[in-house]
Amino acid sequence: MSYNVNEKGYYGEFGGAFIPEMLYPNVEELRQNYLKITAEPEFQEEFDALLKEYVGRPTPLYFAKRLSEEYNTKIYLKREDLCHTGAHKVNNTIGQILLAKRLGKKRIIAETGAGQHGVATATVCALMGLECIVYMGEVDIKRQAPNVARMKMLGAEVRPAKSGSKTLKDATNEAIRDWINNPVDTYYIIGSVVGPHPYPDMVARFQSVISKEIKEQLLEKEGKENPDYVIACVGGGSNAAGTYYHFLDEKEVNIIAVEAAGLGVDSGESAATSALGKIGVIHGSKTLLMQTNDGQITEPYSISAGLDYPGVGPMHANLYTTGRAQFISITDAQAMDWGIKLSKMEGLIPAIESAHAFAVLDEMKFKKDDIVVINLSGRGDKDLNTYIDYFKL
Repeated sequence: MSYNVNEKGYYGEFGGAFIPEMLYPNVEELRQNYLKITAEPEFQEEFDALLKEYVGRPTPLYFAKRLSEEYNTKIYLKREDLCHTGAHKVNNTIGQILLAKRLGKKRIIAETGAGQHGVATATVCALMGLECIVYMGEVDIKRQAPNVARMKMLGAEVRPAKSGSKTLKDATNEAIRDWINNPVDTYYIIGSVVGPHPYPDMVARFQSVISKEIKEQLLEKEGKENPDYVIACVGGGSNAAGTYYHFLDEKEVNIIAVEAAGLGVDSGESAATSALGKIGVIHGSKTLLMQTNDGQITEPYSISAGLDYPGVGPMHANLYTTGRAQFISITDAQAMDWGIKLSKMEGLIPAIESAHAFAVLDEMKFKKDDIVVINLSGRGDKDLNTYIDYFKL
């Protein structure tokens, strides 16, 4: 079986496009054109040039010597924290802004949780001279103040989402409302592998540069393309999709997806969709979703603003239900401890989202000659206030 999307926009039983009639023309325009446009040599050339000269790719695959010694295995870190804007998000926004321009769109909207996607969208809009509106939950605006300031400096308008839990899901709702009201001139840059087809596939393709580079870099360092394990944190799941993409059909590569357990999977304050989710539809796609018995979406919780999404992208829902990926839930406390541990052991302050991925090292046993690649998907500058408050630094 294939773990990639089929021509109808499904990963196994997950995916599709469940959208209001008003959005059908927008989504259909995108679906009919995205593969054709992104395959054009001119598009590829511009995309690759910007990734190289503007984003700073390829990002290094760094051998974490002290971590490797402590856990008695070979641990490599994919340094997405070194991308311009401080996280992997910009790989996708560069791709989508080039697409939006070719579709003749003048106004860009986006949703953001941790603020990294908002910053990455504001950055490329500034680069291309396009109007930018970013929707962000009121709660996230408070806890990610540095990113809000960056978006404003880059010329974006940040609009607060005041409904529901005032976090990522609500920001997404507001962005979709905006798009329904402004269907002709507006392009919606979704930041994760969620939403109606073709977004999950499109975002995964733009992020797949991560696994493409991992293969090339491992060949150079270890003499083989495939690691034994690839590990990434999953909220909506874009950094994970990019990390897994070129390994999906390579059976010998173990895929580990790390979700936010919050205060504990069964605490009622969690975002562990694989453990708690049932099949449902959110933001235009059929996937695993945290919901009540009568189908109302339950509020997710995580200390990390980027992982508190009540669902998971359809690619990841399929990886979970088919058993292709192993899903592990990590609590706030474990992730925060790893934020400090990675800082002190390797001189790298991770985003709290990324810190979740490292906690797997305490949950699993690796062999001495295993090659373990962890995606360090973002740097921790944006989370300093959370770290300061949590540890009384």
